[in-house]
Amino acid sequence: MTEAAARHTPGTPCWVSLIVHGLTTTQEFYGALFDWEFRPGPEQLGPYVRGLLHGKEVAGIGQLSPDRHLPIAWTTYLATDDADATAEAIRSCGGTVAVGPLDAGEAGRLAIASDPNGAVFGIWQGSEHIGTMTAGVPGTPVWNELVTQETSMVAKFYQTVFGYETEAVVSADFDYQTLHLDGIPVAALHGVGHALPRDRGPHWMTYFEVADTDLTAARVVELGGRILQPPREGASGRSATVADPEGAVFTVVRPSGSGSGES
Repeated sequence: MTEAAARHTPGTPCWVSLIVHGLTTTQEFYGALFDWEFRPGPEQLGPYVRGLLHGKEVAGIGQLSPDRHLPIAWTTYLATDDADATAEAIRSCGGTVAVGPLDAGEAGRLAIASDPNGAVFGIWQGSEHIGTMTAGVPGTPVWNELVTQETSMVAKFYQTVFGYETEAVVSADFDYQTLHLDGIPVAALHGVGHALPRDRGPHWMTYFEVADTDLTAARVVELGGRILQPPREGASGRSATVADPEGAVFTVVRPSGSGSGES
């Protein structure tokens, strides 16, 4: 993705955001891990900063209000041209809208929702801020994937709301569907059956590109995080699933092909 092509097609993952208890300590962690710098962002939902890589915005981190007890997790935002219409479609298809739609200053309009199985995601109608402004280099989001028990029913929800075409892996023991827009793979649904973590339930996973998966995983531990799935080779490249010091889970991957983030 280039800046020229950054006006995201509706349904495309366009931003990832994390809400935490310790905003300063979390900035220190991701700054050290991904070389991000930070600048203030819209504060409609509380203190919020945007992480920048070489001056270009890649992700957001916000401060959780002390009286709110929400899971600490990265949230994938899907682009929309009309947040209100998309929110209504989410409700009519069996999903839930928990926050919004509301304006984030001049940046755009957002809502936070969950699919019928409870996986949380955001929708973003960009105005001044259209989302992640750089990709294809270490420290940037490279792929987004819904991890759920099984994909067939929830695929219909995402197809109806966002207009995806799906391409399934034909395998008796692998439940995986890639989501396409205009023939381009933009995200995926991964059914893991009973391997779904009971403490997390269905969730969207953010993949960040790195130059060296093993070194990055080791660095996560040095910085106070932990490794959940050690580095391993896969169709997408060499990846590891890790958690930051507050427990937010994400995957780091060194893609096997240039710019390829599919799993």
